[in-house]
Amino acid sequence: DLRVGRLVGLSASSICIYWAGMALNDWADRELDAVERPERPIPSGRVSAQTAFNVAAGLTAGGLVLSAISGGRSALVTSTALAATAWTYDVVAKNTVAGPAVMASARAIDVLVGAGDQRRRALAPALAVGAHILGVTTLSRGEVHGGTPIPARLSLAVSAALTASAAGRRASSARSSGWSPTRRTTVSEVTTAALAGWFARSVVPAQAAAAKEPDAKHIRTAVGAGIHGLVPLQAAWVSRAGAPKLGAGLALAFPLVKALAKKVSST
Repeated sequence: DLRVGRLVGLSASSICIYWAGMALNDWADRELDAVERPERPIPSGRVSAQTAFNVAAGLTAGGLVLSAISGGRSALVTSTALAATAWTYDVVAKNTVAGPAVMASARAIDVLVGAGDQRRRALAPALAVGAHILGVTTLSRGEVHGGTPIPARLSLAVSAALTASAAGRRASSARSSGWSPTRRTTVSEVTTAALAGWFARSVVPAQAAAAKEPDAKHIRTAVGAGIHGLVPLQAAWVSRAGAPKLGAGLALAFPLVKALAKKVSST
């Protein structure tokens, strides 16, 4: 099936570019990590700086090739923008005031990768993911030395707004005649609301704790929760788009994500 092949190929492309960003992040932070996080792969000597850079470059190239094969020219253009934004963040913008916005842009563009020529239809969920990551990235600046309550409070506000927007009725449903939704529409709305609530439950407690006590430990926990919270957030938007079964299936990855985070740090 061409649609399944496209989905698998573009997902693999997204993963390659994401992993490239992780490797490049370690390469770009190698001197800082030698002071603050000597246990990281490069300063500890487990991986050389050149190897990390080569992995980042190779994965980026592989991601772009997969995007071109799976989604054609339109997907390749979007993936190229995604890769450029990811490299800009790691190499140039991360430690500047523009850092959180650049990271948020990368995650929003990532949502658009699979949209092809229908990017306008994917704009709302892309903006939702971008807003969430903007809050998470801003909060993450206190992961090492702690911070102030303000970023955590802003993240809480963003989470509340995203929960409400994801769970809200679609405009097309609101314009439907009368208040006699079909069973399918009802199931979709209930599933979407449940997934939006799951998103709130997965991120709000840690954000509230960080707002109350913004030390490095609580902030790292909130950042990790925010990264994991992408799963139910995106699942809610998939359900809201009219695919509640697919959204619910996607949400099942959440326990797996949390389990894998014990092996590889989410942050």
